[in-house]
Amino acid sequence: MRALIAAATGLALAFALVLAITALGSPTGETSPEPLLTTVPSHP
Repeated sequence: MRALIAAATGLALAFALVLAITALGSPTGETSPEPLLTTVPSHP
């Protein structure tokens, strides 16, 4: 019975954490205007 209570408590805490993070929303940010380097630079 203790294991069931512990599992339910953990599940409730995890659910509360997800709700709290969702309530805060995603951080506002911008993508970099520079493209990522996808090729290896030539060796000198």
